[in-house]
Amino acid sequence: MSALPASRDPEVTESDFTRFRDFFYRKTGIMFGDNKRYFVDKRLQERMLAIGQIAFRDYFNTLRFQASGEEFQALVNLMTVNETYFYREEYQFHCLVRSILPEIVRTKRRGEPVRIWSVPCSTGEEPYSIAFQLLDHWADVDHYDVEIVASDIDTHVIEQAKRGFYGERSVQHVPRTTLDRFTRRVRGAYEVIPDIRDSIAFTRVNLSDPLSTRQFRDFDVVFCRNLLIYFDDASRRDAAQTIYDALNPGGFVCLGHSESMSRISSLFAIRKFAEAIVYQKPFDAES
Repeated sequence: MSALPASRDPEVTESDFTRFRDFFYRKTGIMFGDNKRYFVDKRLQERMLAIGQIAFRDYFNTLRFQASGEEFQALVNLMTVNETYFYREEYQFHCLVRSILPEIVRTKRRGEPVRIWSVPCSTGEEPYSIAFQLLDHWADVDHYDVEIVASDIDTHVIEQAKRGFYGERSVQHVPRTTLDRFTRRVRGAYEVIPDIRDSIAFTRVNLSDPLSTRQFRDFDVVFCRNLLIYFDDASRRDAAQTIYDALNPGGFVCLGHSESMSRISSLFAIRKFAEAIVYQKPFDAES
């Protein structure tokens, strides 16, 4: 292993950037435009320095052929942006408890599972927000076996989510009474109580990898917000198909406010509730 000169970062040429961008897109569905060149180069250089590889070719071969995939996962963790907070786009949570779930449970017997998937879950604010909202505002929460699954491609943020520690900025939109019920103060932070942490299944998933997604099935609601904006058209269509396959007939998907399933796929019907516009898998679709 060659020592790196102390004064120089590893070089990433334009052709290196293009090769890496195409490879990363094939693996994750995320496409970096030319305007992201500086961002990508800096993170590639950071990982090359971390493992002591000067030549991009050597590092690229590590990404492609390392049996464990450990280095590729480390780079994914650097390349993905994870900035969120509790109760983001709160009107969709209102729609969940006031409109979506009451419709979902009309076809279920009491005690049957109601399954909700948060993807990407980032550092956990979204799935915990879902749990808080259900406990605070859904009168039937004790009548059904609610399962919340939270997934992300970034293994670091999944570990953070499992710990459930958040600063003041993350929880600034959560009512004080809710914080008092569902968190405890620890060293100046808010820790989600164990009962709620343990009730959510945190898992890794890559929406662009069929082997990674085929285990995710039989959901009634999917929250997939502010992810598709990072995909190109082909990757968005693939992600829409993955979400469609994951949902039960009649199930719903909530996207970010700037995203529209209608511009991506014809698989879903538009549903306009009083609180939000969401998308529904038709009842006559095969499960």
